[in-house]
Amino acid sequence: MTERVALVTGGIGGLGTEICKHLARSGRKVVAADLGDREERLDEFRHETREFNGHVRFEALNVTDAEACQGLVRKVAAEIGPVDILVNAAGITRDVTLRKMSSDHWRDVLRVNLDGVFNICREVVDSMCDRGFGRIVNISSVNGQTGQFGQTNYSAAKAGIHGFTMALAREVARKGVTVNSVSPGYCRTAMVMSIPENVRNDIIAKIPVGRLGEPSEIARTVNFLTADDAGFITGANISVNGGYFMDF
Repeated sequence: MTERVALVTGGIGGLGTEICKHLARSGRKVVAADLGDREERLDEFRHETREFNGHVRFEALNVTDAEACQGLVRKVAAEIGPVDILVNAAGITRDVTLRKMSSDHWRDVLRVNLDGVFNICREVVDSMCDRGFGRIVNISSVNGQTGQFGQTNYSAAKAGIHGFTMALAREVARKGVTVNSVSPGYCRTAMVMSIPENVRNDIIAKIPVGRLGEPSEIARTVNFLTADDAGFITGANISVNGGYFMDF
């Protein structure tokens, strides 16, 4: 596996951390970009990635800030090398029914989950095309495919990622750049484990494999899509949900 530079937004979250670790094991130099105000979580992340001897580093980033995204991509290029692999895993929820949803609830989720993908992709795609290689993976959600009660904002943003992914894939396909999305189902992350146990059990009962997914199972899929020899897969959405939603 060629040593390439990977940038992972939302990189210290439950899914993001596992993605960083899998990419590092594949010989990538990994930059985890995330908000810098969670010191306790950041300490845990550094402990979890200590085995990689500096090949995983953290950089503070708010993906809703277009100028900050530009600055980080330039910093990474100057200090490590141009970004070859981009994984957009930053995301938030603000769950409430539409009748009770404020404009801020809507805007906050769309700005992070969808605008953030635009902001960072725009900063890496030209360089990828110029060099003839790039791998972009956008983390969507099963709820962008099925919808979910109380998540009109989140479901809209995650569904929007699918359209963004397919359109960008067409734009850059002949430049050696692939763009795909991964739609996780319900996984054993802090966000899912915060759901009341009775509700969580109802969700698990509807998953054909009978359990929650593990973050490592999402990370393996992302790692596969970012491989040098995965160049014939683009514009695809890979569902990793234990059979919770099946499409053809």
